[in-house]
Amino acid sequence: MVYRRGELSKGAIDHGWPHQVGVLSSVCAVQANAMQEFCKDLSLCVRGHCYRRDDQDWQVRCFAEREHAARFARRFGGEYLTPETRPPWIERTLRSKR
Repeated sequence: MVYRRGELSKGAIDHGWPHQVGVLSSVCAVQANAMQEFCKDLSLCVRGHCYRRDDQDWQVRCFAEREHAARFARRFGGEYLTPETRPPWIERTLRSKR
């Protein structure tokens, strides 16, 4: 995979922001502004991850501090993940179905 100069890699995100919350993409779309406002003072990474499970798309918000991830999960109904427990990337999932 090719990265743009200065762009965080998936591994760098997992290392620097290991406390992660999976939220349904449909929730993210409806509550995007509320999420942005809620996270303005939290340790949110500028990039996240995504995956697909049970025919639903999920977005992963990554935090440097565990308490910030827990607050976000409580507020938006997400599920707490770690890099080790997070499902595979969407790209890998799509490739395996071919």
